[in-house]
Amino acid sequence: MSKQVLSFGEVLWDTFDDGKKAGGAPMNVARHLVQQGINALFASSIGTDSAGAELGKFLKKNGLHSKLIQRDEKLPTCEVTVELDEKNQATYTIPKPVSWDNIKFTHDLEAASKKFDAIVFGSLACRSKTSFETLLNVLDENNGLKVFDVNLRPPHFDISTIESLVARANVIKMNEEEAELLIHGSNGDLKQKIKEFQKKFHSQTICVTRGENGAIIWHDNEFYEHPGFTVKVEDTVGAGDAFLATFIAGLLNEEPLQPLLEKACAVGAYVTSQRGANPVYKIEDITATMFA
Repeated sequence: MSKQVLSFGEVLWDTFDDGKKAGGAPMNVARHLVQQGINALFASSIGTDSAGAELGKFLKKNGLHSKLIQRDEKLPTCEVTVELDEKNQATYTIPKPVSWDNIKFTHDLEAASKKFDAIVFGSLACRSKTSFETLLNVLDENNGLKVFDVNLRPPHFDISTIESLVARANVIKMNEEEAELLIHGSNGDLKQKIKEFQKKFHSQTICVTRGENGAIIWHDNEFYEHPGFTVKVEDTVGAGDAFLATFIAGLLNEEPLQPLLEKACAVGAYVTSQRGANPVYKIEDITATMFA
């Protein structure tokens, strides 16, 4: 039976100087999961405005539209301004409130929550009380793998909310900057900090991505590392989402961690070589190129 994953959170338009692309980390993860043969559903909310209608068409085209996509008649669809620096690193200006600040715990969402092998969620949609409480209800209904993509977007988070989400997750994925913020007051190198973080929160698996330097994973008292792949960077939007989707798919398929980490780094690197968060690819083509 095909594995099933629920991705919960924001969907939006990433607006660049030369146009806009559909985005939002949970939606990106769901789309990458679908590309990798995982049955993924996406729970969010869009507005009844023209931007929401466009997003609805995009989600239908990509197999992510269902009863779990709510329509909000009062709040607008989110449109984020993305700015790229000289190294093509992205920063985001995110308006508030928007439709995904008001994701409700509907009957459809409650029923669906029980069925999934894994739930992946981030911090951004939890900036609002309504969506945060809905997510907690979803997690309470599910007995599968719970994957927290930390994905901090200042100033749209507080530490108490983040720690509450960490405590409910089996798998934590964050980047180096997020690790430094969450493991504050800790001495030692990154590995020592990860150990202290795990001791505090009892996380089953901790993954820290390191940009062009790959990633490091702690799992069952062992560390796994990969130095990353060198590519010409177009932009970094969605690279972490592609990495995480690959990692989740591999965990669900019980793949060995070291080759899985290498594959996840390869897919993340490929996405940085393309414009936008969701290039179309076959994972076999990516790995064949990266490992040639």
